[in-house]
Amino acid sequence: MSAFREAIAKLGTLDRRVIFVLMALAIVIPTAAPLGLPFAVSQPVQDIYDEVEALGPGSKVLVAVDFDPGSKPELYPFLLAVYRHLFSKEGVVVITSSLWPAAPPLANAALETVAVEEYGKEYGKDFVNLGFKEGKHIVILGMGESIPGVFPQDYRGTPLAELAAMQGIQSLKDFDLIINISAGTPGTKEWVQLAQSRYSLKMAAACTAVSAPDYIPYYQSGQLVGLSGGMAGSAEYEKLIGRAGLGTAGMDVLSIGHLLIVVAIILGNISYFMTRRRRRGGR
Repeated sequence: MSAFREAIAKLGTLDRRVIFVLMALAIVIPTAAPLGLPFAVSQPVQDIYDEVEALGPGSKVLVAVDFDPGSKPELYPFLLAVYRHLFSKEGVVVITSSLWPAAPPLANAALETVAVEEYGKEYGKDFVNLGFKEGKHIVILGMGESIPGVFPQDYRGTPLAELAAMQGIQSLKDFDLIINISAGTPGTKEWVQLAQSRYSLKMAAACTAVSAPDYIPYYQSGQLVGLSGGMAGSAEYEKLIGRAGLGTAGMDVLSIGHLLIVVAIILGNISYFMTRRRRRGGR
C-alpha cells in the first residue's frame, strides 16, 4: 500500500507532456478507428430515421443544406448519414438547395461521395444540387410558389427543365419530406415559420448542439417531425443506419477526452492532498 501511495504522490510531479501525449492518443486513435462506444438513440433522431425509412419509390425529398465549414464537424456527419439512408431507398429522388454561400461545395462533396461513389446514382435522374441562392427568407417564400422561378438552373448551370429528377417538382408542396441541416440564420427557424407553417409541410431538422434547445418546441408541437442536435445526433443517426462515421468517431473522442481529463483532475487532487499531508506530518 505504501508503494501505491508513493506512486500517487509522485503524480504531482508528472511531466505535463505525458498528459499532452495521452490526450493526443485519445484524439488520434478513435478518429482513425471509431470505437463505437455505447450510447442511446434519442426519440427525435429516431423519428427522422423512421420518416426516411417510410419513404417509398417515387418519393421526393428536399435536403436544405444551410451551414458552412465552421460547423462541418457537427453537421457534415449527419449530412453524409442522411444521404446514405436516402440513397439506400429505391426510387427516392433527392434535391439539395442552400441558403448559405459556402454550403453548395460541402453538399456537392457529400453527394459525390455517397450518391455517385457508394450507391452509383445518376446526377439529374436520382439527385440534383440546386446550389446557392441569395435572398434568405425571400428564397424560401419563392420556393413555396415556384422552385424553377427561384432556381432556373442547377449548381452546374443546367436548366431545371432538362433534369429528369425535377419533373413534377414545381414548389415545396411537391416534396414528401424536407430535411433542413442548419447552423444558424437563415436555417431551421425560417424554414419552419415561412414554409412548414404556411404549407403544412412534413419537415425534419438537424442543427448545432447549441441551437437544439431553441428548436425543441417546434418538435414538440409537431412542426418538426424529427430533430438532431450536434455531433451527438449525427452519431445517433449513424448508429441507426448501421454505419459508424465521423459522428461516431467524434463522440468517441469527446468521451475518451473528457474521461481522461476527469481522471487527471481526480488523481492530481489526490496527489496534492497526499503530498500536503506528508509535509504536515514531517513537521
